[in-house]
Amino acid sequence: MRVVAAGVVYFLIVFGAGSALAPIRVLWLVPRVGVRIAELLEMPIMLLVIIFGAQWIVRRFAVPRTASARLSTGFVALALLLTAEFILVLWLQGMTVGDYLAGRDPVSGTVYLLMLSVFAAMPWLVSLFERGTGPTPQYYRS
Repeated sequence: MRVVAAGVVYFLIVFGAGSALAPIRVLWLVPRVGVRIAELLEMPIMLLVIIFGAQWIVRRFAVPRTASARLSTGFVALALLLTAEFILVLWLQGMTVGDYLAGRDPVSGTVYLLMLSVFAAMPWLVSLFERGTGPTPQYYRS
């Protein structure tokens, strides 16, 4: 249950940040630099949100340091993010998922797909850099 709760909160942090940045990107950056550059400029900010969000949720929810627990947290968040995004795309923009994917810029769209992978893996990736931690002994694994 801790993994699911952590995944939900992780999703809310990243989705909230993305929702806050979207109007800035769409209304201010896109008219000045175009869609591709605007989306690419947003990516480093979102990467920082992903890193700090993952660090915070694994500490706050004491997600076990096992790959399965950390990756499960990320996959819960990813499933929620994709569900929310596709619902918003289908509902707000009146597009099909195929239209949405076909309409993405090839460069920033590819970077976005890579960022989704990083988003899902980050709760596990931050465990590689936690201070004073090595592999979790077998008797601590859940």
